[in-house]
Amino acid sequence: MVLVCALLWLADRIWPLPLPEDGLARVVLAEDGTPLWRFADADGVWRYPVQTGEVSAYYLEALLTYEDRWFYQHPGVNPLALGRAVWQNLSGGRVLSGGSTLSMQVARLLDPHERTLLGKSRQLWRTAQLEWHLSKDQILNLYLNRAPFGGTLQGVAAASWAYLGKSPQQLTRSEAALLAVLPQAPSRLRPDRHPGRAQVARDKVLRRLAEYQVWPQSAVNEALEEPLLLAPRLEPSLAPLLARRLNRPHSPPLIRTTIDASLQRRLEDLLLGWRARLPEHTSAAIVVVETGNMAVRAYLGSVDINDARRFGHVDMISAMRSPGSTLKPFLYGMAMDAGLIHSESLLQDVPRRYGDYRPGNFSMGFSGPVSASSALALSLNLPAVQLLEAYGPKRFAADMRNGGVPLSLPALAEPSLALILGGAGSRLEDLVSGYSALARGGKSARLRLQPQDELRERRMLSPGSAWIIRRILSGQARPDRDPHAELVQRPSLAWKTGTSYGFRDALAIGVGPRYLIGVWVGRPDGTPVPGQFGLASAAPLMLQVHDVLSNRDSQRGIVTPVEPVPDTVAVAAICWPLGQPLSKRDPDCRRQRFAWTLDHTTPPTLLAADQPLGVGLREKIWVDARGLRVGPQCSTAQMREVALWPAPLEPWLPRIERREARLPMASTQCPPPPLSSVTELSIAGVRDGDRLRRPAASQAALRLSVSALGGDGRRWWFLNGAPLGDSEHQAALNTTLEHVGRYELSVLDQSGQTARVEFSVVQ
Repeated sequence: MVLVCALLWLADRIWPLPLPEDGLARVVLAEDGTPLWRFADADGVWRYPVQTGEVSAYYLEALLTYEDRWFYQHPGVNPLALGRAVWQNLSGGRVLSGGSTLSMQVARLLDPHERTLLGKSRQLWRTAQLEWHLSKDQILNLYLNRAPFGGTLQGVAAASWAYLGKSPQQLTRSEAALLAVLPQAPSRLRPDRHPGRAQVARDKVLRRLAEYQVWPQSAVNEALEEPLLLAPRLEPSLAPLLARRLNRPHSPPLIRTTIDASLQRRLEDLLLGWRARLPEHTSAAIVVVETGNMAVRAYLGSVDINDARRFGHVDMISAMRSPGSTLKPFLYGMAMDAGLIHSESLLQDVPRRYGDYRPGNFSMGFSGPVSASSALALSLNLPAVQLLEAYGPKRFAADMRNGGVPLSLPALAEPSLALILGGAGSRLEDLVSGYSALARGGKSARLRLQPQDELRERRMLSPGSAWIIRRILSGQARPDRDPHAELVQRPSLAWKTGTSYGFRDALAIGVGPRYLIGVWVGRPDGTPVPGQFGLASAAPLMLQVHDVLSNRDSQRGIVTPVEPVPDTVAVAAICWPLGQPLSKRDPDCRRQRFAWTLDHTTPPTLLAADQPLGVGLREKIWVDARGLRVGPQCSTAQMREVALWPAPLEPWLPRIERREARLPMASTQCPPPPLSSVTELSIAGVRDGDRLRRPAASQAALRLSVSALGGDGRRWWFLNGAPLGDSEHQAALNTTLEHVGRYELSVLDQSGQTARVEFSVVQ
């Protein structure tokens, strides 16, 4: 006996049990277990691993009753069943019954063999090994996951999703009986190809269950009356780029995600409908995130993974692209936290030059004096550059990185003022993560792609500045009363668009009541698409996604949450140009506005770096008894302070607000000193060395529009030394250039400053 045991042990070591390895066969699952995408193994087999507790009890009852009633009692081989099968086969002259137990069937699945005496012996040996090394439940699990169900399907779960479109936990009695019998002859009984044969086999199982009184006769009769209904045969084909992203070398057979399968399918259909609207070779990406837990509910990295002309294989959610103007809300919020501005701070939308860098607005025009909230809502470039200059590009880039939105710069390059207009690289997923701070009390959080991903938060903004920025982006920028009286209001959609240089990327990011939405449109290869920009290309798609989400919540009875107002937020009545609280009757209160403030602080008006604080805002003057402006040494001089607008805004101010109108007339008897707020004179609209091309018509003249920046008082213009006339206050010039050649344009102001540019006109 000892010798026999030793020989068996040695044989087990020499010919070990060939337990299966999953290899490359993996299934990517939605949050509810719906298969999104599958990766077949080397043989092209699709497998969806399950445990016995994840399968309907009806299926287990049907399987064990029909295949092996004594599964939990026999040692792997049922002598009675095997003897009966041998007798039936000998007496019938052909194979009528196999007599195989579930353990024997699993042994044959693990180690296929020919139907010979040697093959049967080999099967019995493998069965003994199974019973020796594994428990009954482990053997049953192997059957549940390895039984053939026709074609490339293995396992009851794969068959349930493929044939019935549902989880194996949700099987009815009729469906359970069908799946229990299919492995007997998977090719001959395939229900999608041979429904008649499959139904006959199913009914045979149902009658046996009634015969053995496993199921009530009434329940079996109802199941027999059910027709064979199959779901449309659809292979898992959702979120392919997310599936590829999560399919790593050591990923488990079941890759679980946070995706909402129904929403993913709805948005993929929506995006396919948009394909006809997109230019040739243009793709699009959408990501939807539930704000409360940062779970990604929809992930569409491209229009169609199979569309090679649109580079559908490129995942634009994780791709590095220019963020355009989508960084501006972060800058305004950080500037509020730094005490530089409040929501209605006066900023300057005027042409400026920073060395060789001369930014402009998307509209090609300028608005002059604008509030911080208007500048952000209208996405004006010059105020944002002015603000970044005050905050510091390096500081901003570091704060963005610390807040969870790293910005990519070329090697050895340092952050510059171009950063705020898209002069850096970022990923759509990182931008959406950053925008979560507007809905999470100033804390940004990383996107969670899988249930096991931790919720990682970082402080991006204070709760107060995040609340104010969200109000601005949702069109509620100007408070008219105490914000705490508006607690009954529910947050609406706040959103921001962005367009990269050369129309390469169009972006729109929305912060809704419950979801974050990120949309990108463009060519993955970086080719410019003229006429494509965020407001026209990405925003309509983002708004349509928001409508889908809102309708879903409404149909499900989900109420929009109330957004509380942070205690640090208050309302103040401030006056321009100083940006400070003043009485409306104060002569220095030129325009009163209501502003959101933080911690009851009202920062003064922020001037540009070349306009030191105080210069051009509060001017000290001396007046005599007649009210004329005089020098401080005059006998009757009395000092006064007058609030003046920043000098660069002069061309956009009404005549009554300009310096000459705000200051008393100068005395001729005791003249005052010159004003200290005259800024350097420069020309905007044409640069030194520019080559301007005439219109297509050979005889057409070139229209030139320029303006003078800075300076003081009246300006006189000269072209090639010849006077063109003067321009009072507006500092603008429109002229026609008739001939091809070189030109010199110069301007002189009342204080004696001059500015000059040389350019040429070519055919």
